[in-house]
Amino acid sequence: MADDLSSALQARRQNLIKIRHDIHAHPELAFEEHRTSDIVAARLSELGLSVHRGLAGTGVVGTLKRGDGPSIGLRADMDALPIEEAGAADHKSTHPGVMHACGHDGHTTMLLGAAEELVKRDDLAGTIHFIFQPAEENAGGGRVMVEDGLLRLFPCDAVFALHNWPGVAAGHIAVQPGPMMASFDTFTVEVKGYGGHAAMPEKAHDPIVAAAELVLSLQTIVSRKIDPQDPAVLSVTQIKGGETFNVIPDQVDLKGTVRCFSPDVRSKIKAEIEKTASAIASAHSVETVTQYTEGYPSTINTEAEARFAANVARSLFGSDKVMTSFRPSMASEDFSFMLQHVPGAYIWLGAGVDAAPLHNPHFDFNDDLLLTGSDLLSEIAVRFLRDYPDI
Repeated sequence: MADDLSSALQARRQNLIKIRHDIHAHPELAFEEHRTSDIVAARLSELGLSVHRGLAGTGVVGTLKRGDGPSIGLRADMDALPIEEAGAADHKSTHPGVMHACGHDGHTTMLLGAAEELVKRDDLAGTIHFIFQPAEENAGGGRVMVEDGLLRLFPCDAVFALHNWPGVAAGHIAVQPGPMMASFDTFTVEVKGYGGHAAMPEKAHDPIVAAAELVLSLQTIVSRKIDPQDPAVLSVTQIKGGETFNVIPDQVDLKGTVRCFSPDVRSKIKAEIEKTASAIASAHSVETVTQYTEGYPSTINTEAEARFAANVARSLFGSDKVMTSFRPSMASEDFSFMLQHVPGAYIWLGAGVDAAPLHNPHFDFNDDLLLTGSDLLSEIAVRFLRDYPDI
């Protein structure tokens, strides 16, 4: 019996690896996941699920309905990154300059694996929506799916998502109530001066000097205007201005990013950037035009759903493999748009302490996680339908 079980698990694992390697070898960027969504839709149809396509262009939603009961959403992301893969695996990217450097190929495969297991269950009462989302990387596919009617067309009592996480021991789970990931905003400041000869700076209004002072002053927003107990990061990441050695330019452009967890902190930093830019412009007789763009909100787990996910993980893998108190990441995630409308939890699945970091050209999803992630997602669905609202 044990040998039969081992053989069955091995066959299941190999099937998932085959799917994952195929998706990895054919990565697609945001909103271009046509081949991937075709694979997903075809497999969901083979499983007998109702399949909806077209949300956010390439999004796919498969629905398993078993009578009356609660409804749960399980989400995976599908897109790759504009990075040249450096590895030498047989399943290495066949698309130059594009690779799955964040593990979305694994996330998609794990959710397909969960769907394969859940269709076999005859003890379910309720609805499971398998949400395959495009464009998580920078383009906000989660926001677009919500705007296109995801949660109106497929109502969910709660939503859950899983992301592999290098730096955490392989197979370990990290999930907690409250912040998991930071918000992600961007800003641009145009510093408009009056150009002139570099040997005659008194006849110019130098935007270079103003921009230099602005870069330094912006760093004091977090260190001097924000409570030290409220995590936040402000980074200037681009400075562009000038063409040659002996000319003071008319304009310098600054670009940067802001990340934090609190909506109040987010609003305060935005206001302080505009205030600081305006003050320095006045001091240097230049003008500034500031544009602040709110990107992804903070990813905030609701308490009941986070504790529920942790309890499911403990029952499957043991308490020693589940973390429920840790530092959230200053990286960002557009699953946050779904969590703004529906309770839920975002879960990290450890990829290995020494695994290559996310967004690294040497990254490759750990295939040993495929069964672990599939089992966790499927068991979350089973117990949610069984126990809701007393989760």
